Amino acid sequence: MNSLRPTAEEAREWGESLDKLLAHRYGLIAFKGFLRTEFSDENIEFWQACEAYRRTKSTSKLTSKAKKIFEEFIATHAPREVNLDSHTREMTSSNILSPTRSTFDLAQKRIYGLMEKDSYPRFLRSEIYLDLTDPKQLNGVA
Repeated sequence: MNSLRPTAEEAREWGESLDKLLAHRYGLIAFKGFLRTEFSDENIEFWQACEAYRRTKSTSKLTSKAKKIFEEFIATHAPREVNLDSHTREMTSSNILSPTRSTFDLAQKRIYGLMEKDSYPRFLRSEIYLDLTDPKQLNGVA
């Protein structure tokens, strides 16, 4: 993973937006690791599953993929259940009946919003991020 390590300047750019963080391979890995420490990595896993789902070329595969994502992340008592309001959960449940590439858009947007408002600011204050942006700061060399 060290070969992927960003420069301090690249890592500082992640502080501009969650999109910039998620667009960088190492940033995504670092954020996922951070979420794991907070026991909320199901959020990024769901977001990634939705991104992959949207890129599905074969419409015949949409139904099986939609069902798998729903059962893993959205169904009540799902093994990796994400925190969605009842309206979003109901809308997504309804969308599953006739899956399209936008089936999970509302749910994905809600989870992205949760990460952006909650986890992302904490990530920017975390040792993981601070070490990447200014390694000397954590080592007491500053």
